[in-house]
Parts: sequence; structure tokens; C-alpha cells
Amino acid sequence: MLTILGFTMIATFLVLIMLKKMSPIAALVLIPALFCVFVGKGAKLGDYVIDGVTSLAPTAAMLMFAIVYFGVMIDVGLFDPIVRGILRFAKADPLRIVVGTAILAAIVSLDGDGSTTFMITVSAMYPLYKRLKMSLVVMTGVAAMANGVMNTLPWGGPTARAATALKLDASDIFVPMIPALAVGLAFVIALSYVLGRRERKRLGVLTLDAVLVEEPEQQSQTVLVGAGSGAKSAAGSGAGNSAAPTGGSGAEGPTTGGTDDDDDDRMLKVLDPNRATLRPKLYWFNALLTVALLTSMIMEWLPIPVLFLLGAALALTVNFPHMPDQKARLGAHAENVLNVSGMVFAAAVFTGVLTGTGMVDHMARWLVDNIPDGMGPHMAFVTGLLSIPLTYFMSNDGFYFGVLPVLAEAGAAHGVSPLEIARASLIAQPLHMSSPLVPAVYVLVGMAKVEFGDHTKFVVKWAVLTSVAILGAGILFGII
Repeated sequence: MLTILGFTMIATFLVLIMLKKMSPIAALVLIPALFCVFVGKGAKLGDYVIDGVTSLAPTAAMLMFAIVYFGVMIDVGLFDPIVRGILRFAKADPLRIVVGTAILAAIVSLDGDGSTTFMITVSAMYPLYKRLKMSLVVMTGVAAMANGVMNTLPWGGPTARAATALKLDASDIFVPMIPALAVGLAFVIALSYVLGRRERKRLGVLTLDAVLVEEPEQQSQTVLVGAGSGAKSAAGSGAGNSAAPTGGSGAEGPTTGGTDDDDDDRMLKVLDPNRATLRPKLYWFNALLTVALLTSMIMEWLPIPVLFLLGAALALTVNFPHMPDQKARLGAHAENVLNVSGMVFAAAVFTGVLTGTGMVDHMARWLVDNIPDGMGPHMAFVTGLLSIPLTYFMSNDGFYFGVLPVLAEAGAAHGVSPLEIARASLIAQPLHMSSPLVPAVYVLVGMAKVEFGDHTKFVVKWAVLTSVAILGAGILFGII
């Protein structure tokens, strides 16, 4: 019964948010609360929620201060050179822009933190997608998949969990997987090329009239000039005036979660070379501070929430020494902070009920128990296939510490090495990064102003294909 209720609860949640019958926050809270009553454990709902909130509180704190920190870095112009470099490479060609999104997300993912990757990627690419009226779900989908492949780095989380759960060395798991993961990353880039061609066909080849080099008074002229029959044009300056396009609909359907003109204009001002918040004299201080922060994260000198708390406080104090300016910066990023932290705490209800009632354990056991006996010698392949749905519907902790040891034990009975099981368990991370149980995905869709349901409908099929490509490469190379 718990198995059926668990799958039904997850299916109900996904259907409601993809059909936009409920907001993600409401669905994450109300649906598990209702199913908790169905299970007959309504009296323990409070305990489950508190347990879930307790486990996710450090993540929520990290996201809150990370958003403030990177928001300030964007305000002061730290990432402006990245934006300029991408613009020069992309030349307003939708194909190059989508490929550039995948490459940027993969490079930034080297720090091992999904939230950081999404904040930097969206901050750099969002203005360009908005200016050219490109599909924003293409941006979020490509970024999530590229980050998912790179999330398998030993300091990214899944590899360390697999190593801990099976008492293996992380390098023994990860290093042999590099060729298969390289195939996965190449697949994402190839996919971004295909999606970029689709966007180019829809919009035409566009040109951006020197947004980054014209004088402000010249930037009031037409920004986009179509060079193809499907090209779009929009008048607006690099500073993002009210004439800038506020849509974001792509070929996949609606892509934005709102059309607040003022908010769009504020996001587009990331390209304004004369905005009041720029701090060019402090550029190298901010760059060194960011490098130090990311280094500290990788080296684990302090807990990540503490690092971002200290970093945000220092960045605000040095760049904006006057209290009114600090309040203005905090106010400017308050909406993102509230949206993301609210979503994380709502997700705590979902995970708390799923775990506390025992539904997740019963679902995992049901899947493992229904593996045909003849598949025993192929348990690594089975693990890879099972990891695709399981890591989407479960947290990494739940899968790697709850399910993976069971799969490894079943594999050992048929002579399958735990290392092969561990490697196979990593292949689904491109899909996992878009799971509703991953806090970082709310940073991605929130900053891109994309409905979570739209992102899900777009990315799931491509992320599953990416995971299958990694699994196939692993088998072909004899890694799995």
C-alpha cells in the first residue's frame, strides 16, 4: 500500500505542476500533507515536516546568502567580461548562444555547486535570451544537463556518497568513468547544437548592434536586426528600457513565470556599462574574493552556508559601505531569496513525508524485488537503468545510502563488482539536477523566470537521453 501511495503522490505532484493547476510551493506542501493523512499518519505530520526542514535548513541558508553574494557580484560588474566574451562568441546567433550556454554551465560547474553554476550562467545568459526572444526553457534545460554531467566530480556530491555508502575510494569510482562522462558532456553540447539550430530556424540569424561598445545614447537605436525570414526585431538599449521584449516564449510553449516589466528591465541592466552599482576599482578584490570563496568550498575549509554568509557580509561591506546602499542591494535581491528559500522549505515537507512515512523505502524495495533473476549478472546495467527514475524521485542521500547498498549486495551475489555498481549509479545525474527535490533547480527556474512545470516538460526527455548515452558509453568502454 505504501508503495502505491508513494508513486501516486509523486505522479499527482508532477501532473498538477506540469498542468499548472497548482504552484510548486502549494503542491510541495499540500499534496504530501494529504497523502500523509491517507497513510494514516496524519498525527505525525508535524514531526515529519520538522525533520525535513531540519535536514534542509543548511541548504536554504546557503542558497539565501549565495543569492545575495552573487547578486552583489553581478551588480558590481564581476561577470560583465564573461557576458561580453559570450556575446562576442555568440554574435547574436541563437545556435552559438545555446552552445555557449552549455559550455559556460559546464565550466562553472567545476566548483561542484549547482546553485553557484545556475546563478552565474543565468546572470550571464538571461539578458541575451531576452533580447533575442529566445526560448528560456532551452537555457534552463541545457544548463541543468551540463551541470548534471559535471555534478559527478568527486567533490560534487554523488560520487562521494557512492564511495561512502559502499566503502570505496572515490577516485576508483570516478577516474574510470571519465570517458563515459566525456561522452555525456559531448552529447549535451551536440544536443545544444540541435536546439540552437531549432532556435535559429525559428528566429533567423540575428545581429546585436554593438550593445557592449556603443555609447548609451546610441543604444536607444534598434538592437536586433533580422537577417532571416523568421527574424525578430526589438528596439531597446543595452540598459534595458521599457521597449525591451518581455516575452520569452519559445517553440516548446510558454517559458516564463511572469511578465513583470520592471523586473525584466532590472535583469537586462546587467549589460549597462554605466549602471550606478558598478565598482571597477574593486574588480580585482571581488575576483579574488570569489576565487577564495570557491576554493574554500572545494577544499571544505568551512561549511558552505558559513562561507557564503561571510562572503555576502564582506562583499556588501566593501562594495557598499553606506547602509542605504546595502539595504538597496538586499532589497533588489529579496524576491529571488524569498522564492528560492520558500521553495526549499516547501520541498522539506515533501521529502519529510516521503521519508518519514516509509514510502520511499517501500518504493525502492519494490523496484529491487521485482528485478528478474536472470538479470543478476547484469546488475550494473540494471542499477544504471533504475538510477534514472530513482534519483529523480528521491534525494541523492536517499538513493545512495538507502538503495545503492541493496543493489550492490544483489550484484555481489552474482559476482558483479561494487565498483561497477557505483559507477552505474552516477549516470542519471543529468536528470537528477532537474528533480523537484533538488533545491538548486529552483534557483535556476527562479532566476530565469521559467515555470517549473515548463522546465520539467522540456528537459526530462533530453536528460533521460543524456543519461542513456552515458550508460551506453560506459558499457561500450567496459567501465560498467
